[in-house]
Amino acid sequence: MALPDFLIIGAPKAGTTALHAALAAHPGLFMSPIKEPKFFLTDGPPPARGGGPGDVQTWREHVWRRDDYEALFAGAPAGTLRGESTPFYLYDRDAQRRISELIPQAKMIVILRDPVERAHSNWTHLWSAGLEPVSDFVRACAQEDARVAAGWAPFWHYTRLGRYAEQLDHLFLRFPREQVFILRYRTLLDTPALALDDICQFLGVHRGIIATVPRENVTAHPPRSATYRAVAKLARGAAAAGRHLPGQAGTALSRSLERLLQQNAGQRQPLTWEQRQAVLPYLEDDIRRLERLTGAYFGDWLQPRERSGGLVGARPAGQSQARNGQPRI
Repeated sequence: MALPDFLIIGAPKAGTTALHAALAAHPGLFMSPIKEPKFFLTDGPPPARGGGPGDVQTWREHVWRRDDYEALFAGAPAGTLRGESTPFYLYDRDAQRRISELIPQAKMIVILRDPVERAHSNWTHLWSAGLEPVSDFVRACAQEDARVAAGWAPFWHYTRLGRYAEQLDHLFLRFPREQVFILRYRTLLDTPALALDDICQFLGVHRGIIATVPRENVTAHPPRSATYRAVAKLARGAAAAGRHLPGQAGTALSRSLERLLQQNAGQRQPLTWEQRQAVLPYLEDDIRRLERLTGAYFGDWLQPRERSGGLVGARPAGQSQARNGQPRI
């Protein structure tokens, strides 16, 4: 069977694309040519209708047939470890079950990003594509319950995707902790050589071969102008009509409108402390639970800025290292 030996399972908007590209440069590793096949997200064909704007086009990207999924790894040279990266596996409990049933020995890599920053980047991604109808990040988070009830896809679950302790608790019911490597997003960005060496050691391949991760593009943030509103309305209409178009025609139309929206757009706007305070109540209890689960310090995520004090993840005096043997978090 040509199945993966390891998976990068989350979280979305936390550097999984960059890590996938970095690991692909290691001669002992083979990364799937489709970075995000989403195979374990369904037991068969993905949904064909419903959901939020653009969901149908995303569902069409699923590599859901077993033969097609195995074909992704058929080109792996003998002796290499095969991997893929679908950042929704961490969030999806059914995906965790499917992985445990098919490849119970698989190793998994989890990247954790400040959950408020992650949610904001997620919202900006959909806003810049013209798909997010709510122009205010905090108000969009407040609509999450209604969207989930209406069947919108997980990428719209802005705060739920950042409740990492809940997700890891369930993952550890399925897999022993030694099969899970937890890494902070900022560690990957700030000290990539150390982070990559730790990952290579976890996977059992030679260290010191890869030392950099590709620079991530900052998502553009188009202003809410009359032009934006008009094109975004077209983008949502194209997304809705896309399910009736053959092949990738709907996706191509949506992407052309997205490129138009992002022309001359500014960078993602930094979060204000007021915005963070409004969103943190969705997440604070899970952040404290994550500290208990991992033995690591995540109190900086409760501060006004992601890099409070200039040092990400700085521990107060006397704070212990992680109990799960993974010092990079």
